Amino acid sequence: MKFKGNVWKFGADMDTDRIIPARYLNTSDPNELATHCMEDEDPSFAAKVRHGDIIVAGKNFGCGSSREHAPIAIKAAGVSCVIARSFARIFYRNSFNMGLPILESDEVVDTASQGDTIEVDMDSGEIHNVTKGLRFKARPVPPFMQELIKAGGLMESIRKKGWV
Repeated sequence: MKFKGNVWKFGADMDTDRIIPARYLNTSDPNELATHCMEDEDPSFAAKVRHGDIIVAGKNFGCGSSREHAPIAIKAAGVSCVIARSFARIFYRNSFNMGLPILESDEVVDTASQGDTIEVDMDSGEIHNVTKGLRFKARPVPPFMQELIKAGGLMESIRKKGWV
């Protein structure tokens, strides 16, 4: 899987309430959640994010509650991938379960700027900052978790295998 998009840069300790504010948790409709994604952090995000764009953030992205709404909102907003220094453990697992590609890379976080164009190859873990001409290797994602992403998430993977 390959992705190419522009960077949306966020800081460290981005909790799930900042990704999708709790006042919108009365719905699980992905399209509705997408319209409020990152609303309190950057009110223009939902209107300006383009299909394929990439979020780059500091450490502990997705900390806070264990709600699945956060990766659903990000994915439904059109974000193709999230690259962070590290992820909260529950958000990490929820992202794969919901089919949201995520990668960890200190170098990308240290060098990427808002608006840079980045190419990501999930299979090899290579990340290319096209704008700055830099190449990095992300921490590897286990093959079985890459399969979850390719299937569209855990439930889609189970359906495709005929288990339900």
